[in-house]
Parts: sequence; C-alpha cells; structure tokens
Amino acid sequence: MRTIKLIIEYDGTNYAGWQVQPNGLAIQQLLEEGLARLVKHPVRLSSSGRTDAGVHARGMVAAFGTETAVPVQAFRDGLNALLPPDIAVRQAVEAALEFNPRRDAIGKQYRYTILAAQCRSPLARLYAWHLRKPLDLARMRQAAALFVGEHDFAAFRTTGCAARTTVRRITALEIVREGAFIHIDVYGTGFLRNMVRIMVGTLVAVGAGRFEPDRVSRCLEEGCAAGPTAPAHGLCLMEVYY
Repeated sequence: MRTIKLIIEYDGTNYAGWQVQPNGLAIQQLLEEGLARLVKHPVRLSSSGRTDAGVHARGMVAAFGTETAVPVQAFRDGLNALLPPDIAVRQAVEAALEFNPRRDAIGKQYRYTILAAQCRSPLARLYAWHLRKPLDLARMRQAAALFVGEHDFAAFRTTGCAARTTVRRITALEIVREGAFIHIDVYGTGFLRNMVRIMVGTLVAVGAGRFEPDRVSRCLEEGCAAGPTAPAHGLCLMEVYY
C-alpha cells in the first residue's frame, strides 16, 4: 500500500465547493473520478479541509491510498490531462502510510482580496470583493491585531457549523495594500465554517466606519454580533502547513 499526497490548485467559481455532495459538481468528485481512471479502482480522497462554493485554492492538500505501481509523477501529469482547466494538481509526492491531511496539519493560510476602487474590474470580478467606498486601513489593522491569539470564535461562524469547539488560534493577520487591491492574510491553526469571511466582513465594517476597532474584542469576549459574511469569491486557501 502507498499513500499519495496531492497539492491542488483550483478556481472554485463553477463548483459547489470541495466536498462531494448531491446538489452540485464538486472539485473532490472530479479528482476522484480522474484518479479512478488512472489506478483502475475506486478512490476516496481525504483532505486538509473543505472550501465552500466559489472559494478558490492554491494549496489544498489531499491524499489517497493505492497499491498500484504507477510512478508518483504520473499522478500529477495523468490527472492534469484529465481535469478541466480550472483544476490542477501542482504536486504529487509519496507520503508516509499514516499521513492524514487534516489531522497532521499544524496551520493554514487564507488570503482574502478586496478591490477598493470606484470602477469595477472585469478581470478581478471572480477573485476580489469590489468595494467603491474607501477603507481606513489603520483602523482595520488596529482591529485585526485583536484577532491574534486563542479566542472563542463563536460569533464568527455560520449557522450549521458542526465544530465541537469554537475556540481557535490565529497566529497572524496581515493587511497589505497593493495598488487598488487589499490583501488580508489570515494564519491560524484551524478555522470554523465561514470564519475567515466573517472576520473580513467585520474588518471591512471597521474600515468603513460602521464599527469601532474594539468591536472585535466585544465579539470575541461577549459574543455580540460580528460583521457580514464577505462574498466567497474573494477567498483563497493559500497553503496548509505540516
């Protein structure tokens, strides 16, 4: 038996999310179908997590077991020949037999991108949240610092989140302007469903003057209402750390 680890990049625009589901086409489904053709047996991928409909990834990690003698590089090249243009395997490596992408992960990086400009961008429309009003980055950075550390993020999860505990650790949160684009990079050991998107929505509310920066502390400590959930298309899973 072998365990093969894949690092996958995808544009999530046309998919119902990562996880196989009955109500839409999922990225996991296409990968498993392609792998089954390569190894001549059914394949079930385990992954480092899941992304919702419309969310993108540069570094989703998945793994599967097989007894086939196919060279490891053939998994990357063979899958990429079978996958649509908006999904690609960036790397395939042989991992330890017991490797588990979710259990063994020690951290993740997500990036949320905002286009802060009067005029919309057709080229960025699928990858950035367009906001016409200016944002005060100094206020946003003040609020962002309050997320760092271990906190109860119950106010920053969506309805239906089934996590056993809402305590999570954010190790860093950086806000960088690049021309008209604002990148919000969130690093943490684990995340609740829609947690990053609600954090971003709260930071935007601070930057727009609708919330004071200390609203973040009140949400974390008192459970008061956080900001809106930012649109899915601005979010990208950048990397999973092991």
